[in-house]
Amino acid sequence: MLAEAAAAAGKYVQGFPEYGPERMGAPMLAFNRIGDEPIYVYSGVKSPRVVIVLDPTLVGKSDVTAGLPDDGVILINTAREPAEMRARLKLPPGKGKVFTVDASRISLDTLGRDIPNTPMMGALMRAAGLIAYEQFLQVTEEQLHHKFRNRPELVDANVKAIRRGYEEVRGE
Repeated sequence: MLAEAAAAAGKYVQGFPEYGPERMGAPMLAFNRIGDEPIYVYSGVKSPRVVIVLDPTLVGKSDVTAGLPDDGVILINTAREPAEMRARLKLPPGKGKVFTVDASRISLDTLGRDIPNTPMMGALMRAAGLIAYEQFLQVTEEQLHHKFRNRPELVDANVKAIRRGYEEVRGE
């Protein structure tokens, strides 16, 4: 969704997953490169400027901040406060900016299912500002209308989830 919205907003993008030999349901990685200039790098991402953690149980079990620069952003789907998550991540002061949003609760409230991706995108627009929020919202709403042609209630619910993610994200 992010790569498609960024491309529609006129950005250059790359979007790709990274799967390992793990069992079904194991943690996986997905990457997006977004820029105002053409992207000529075709390797994996070693130093992400933004890290999004959909599953908060990974914090402490996996080094989700590996390669994060000092000015990087980490956004976590959790009801916990950013300062608590910083401590759980063992991030020293001044290393990265930590943001949290209870995207699972938002998606349950708006979509009726625990699908945190949509509210996380709204939170990401506030936390990292990769694309202007109103532009992201417009492009994403158009994509949702195309995807759910005969289900306007799903479009409305997803837009509401994005808005709530944007409004409810907390940062240090």
